[in-house]
Parts: sequence; structure tokens; C-alpha cells
Amino acid sequence: MYTEKVMDHFSNPRNMGEIENASGVGTVGNAKCGDIMRMYLDIDENGVIKDCKFKTFGCGAAVATSSMATELVKGKTVQEALQVTNKTVMEALDGLPPVKVHCSLLAEEAIHAALWDYAEKNNIKIEGLSKPKEDIHEEEKEPEY
Repeated sequence: MYTEKVMDHFSNPRNMGEIENASGVGTVGNAKCGDIMRMYLDIDENGVIKDCKFKTFGCGAAVATSSMATELVKGKTVQEALQVTNKTVMEALDGLPPVKVHCSLLAEEAIHAALWDYAEKNNIKIEGLSKPKEDIHEEEKEPEY
């Protein structure tokens, strides 16, 4: 059912925890399944993500997608991190069962929410970033497969 990479990131999550005085913090959830994901970003003066951590309340797939998402954005610029989609996360995990695709969408939205918080705190506009939804079902975005 789950790939080896999903099981590895669930059993041995990378970057779990909080960042004190984070540059940006984003929290998103899915009311239908109960998953809640919080992403913390530490962004330097050049717009590079020096560190990324997460706290997730949810199923194994939610933990695995959170873990992989942090790996994918760490060391990237803000603009590069914005390009990480749910499809990117799923591909990096070698796939997810169809009923768990929403977890990868949460990971994408958590990154965007943390970037939005960073932009708000620094009074800047990040090209291509729109205000995030707290519940991903607010506008029923279709996940990419």
C-alpha cells in the first residue's frame, strides 16, 4: 500500500519539531480527515531557507509528506520553495495511495502558509504567492497526480 520511502519518512521523520523565532510559520488543516500540519521556516537575509521543521497531527502519510516537504525546501530560495507542489512531494516519496493524495496537498499548502507568514512579517510580496486557506477544502483545489 505505501512505498518504502513513505514508510521511511513516517518511521524516521526528518526535521520534526519547532523553530523558535521562525521567519515564517504556517498552519493548515483538512477538516474532513482531521490532519493538521504546521511548518516552520528559518529564512536568511538572502531569501534562502536555512532550516525547516514541522509538527503534524495526522496519519502516517501526513507525517511522511511533511517530512519530505521539509527536505525539499531546505537550502532553497523562497521562490524555489514556492515551486514545490503536492506532485513534487508525491514523486519524491515514490507515490501515495489515491485516498492519501490530500496529505501531499496539505504539505504544499503548509509551505505556502509559512511563506505567506514570512512575507507578512517582512512586509514584502512574494511573486506567485496568494493568501493561504486554513482548511484546504475551503476552495476544493484538485490535487495534481
